[in-house]
Amino acid sequence: MKIEARQVESFLKKPDPKVRGVVIYGNDDGLVAERAVTLARSVCEDLKDPFRVVDIAGEVLKQDPARLADEFGALSMMGGRRVIRVRPAGEESVAALENLVEAVAGDALIIVEASNLTPRSNLRTLAETEPSLAALPCYMDNEAALEGLVESAARAQGMSVDPEALEWIVQRLGGDRGQTRGEIDKLLLYKGTDAGKSITLEDAMAVLGDTASIGIDDVIAATFDGEVVALDRALDRVFAEGGNPVQLVRSLQRHADQLHLVSGHVAKGANLEGALFKARGLPRGGPVRQRFERHLRGWPLPRLSAAVSTILEAEIDCKRTGLPHEAIARRLCLRLSQAARSAKARR
Repeated sequence: MKIEARQVESFLKKPDPKVRGVVIYGNDDGLVAERAVTLARSVCEDLKDPFRVVDIAGEVLKQDPARLADEFGALSMMGGRRVIRVRPAGEESVAALENLVEAVAGDALIIVEASNLTPRSNLRTLAETEPSLAALPCYMDNEAALEGLVESAARAQGMSVDPEALEWIVQRLGGDRGQTRGEIDKLLLYKGTDAGKSITLEDAMAVLGDTASIGIDDVIAATFDGEVVALDRALDRVFAEGGNPVQLVRSLQRHADQLHLVSGHVAKGANLEGALFKARGLPRGGPVRQRFERHLRGWPLPRLSAAVSTILEAEIDCKRTGLPHEAIARRLCLRLSQAARSAKARR
């Protein structure tokens, strides 16, 4: 059976006793690992307990597909339900899971940690269609999920997050749950342990400003200006210094959305100054404002609408195709930059 999004949290805390095995998969490796640990701890809190927790690699099951059913039926010497973690896993684990389904008796919970599985995957299909198995997808967090993650982490420490700080943080976090957790933990550690504190924009910029948005502004500028050579250099620098491709795609999306918003108001008869106030976070002057106005002139509303659709397609590709995220981000930037370059040539 497939675990729906609304069922995830309750299932992780208290899995259905009829479920023998859970296949956790997706393009967010950090979230796959996090949910696997949460699920395992619902059965055995101490995941280092050698009597109740067993780790098996998927390749081992390829050579010995009967082992999973054997482990399912084995009893702990010290009592208590056992957890069998299969990781990393892929299509080589299908035969072992089929044997698990056919097993006569057993009480262990089997947790299979896989990477991204396409709808054609035999492992995914088996987990989704077999009543004694469950499929739990893990895809990269959207902005609403990131906001909830930041706020809940702060709340757990007795803190709150100022609205402008929350918006700034979410804009600079990527979609990978593991990386996101690391950035949030770093911010909370910086803020300290005193309850009642509020995380301000200054706090967020002090901790995340140097690492989360390196060079992305240069990429946005080169992309929408149609400067292909400068774009190539900026992308190399961003990824060489650990930039997150999904974060980059979302930054491009925010910029295009802001341009589309302002351009739409102008098209309806609003004056430019009034329309620019609709763009959140846009300074009243300086190079960022000048760049934004330059992009407004170079990207009329129909072209911006096409750009917004192109960026959305790229974000969907990051979530569903399994292609390298850096390749998707580079291809997106190049397509947009070439569109801007072509428009310049026609003017």
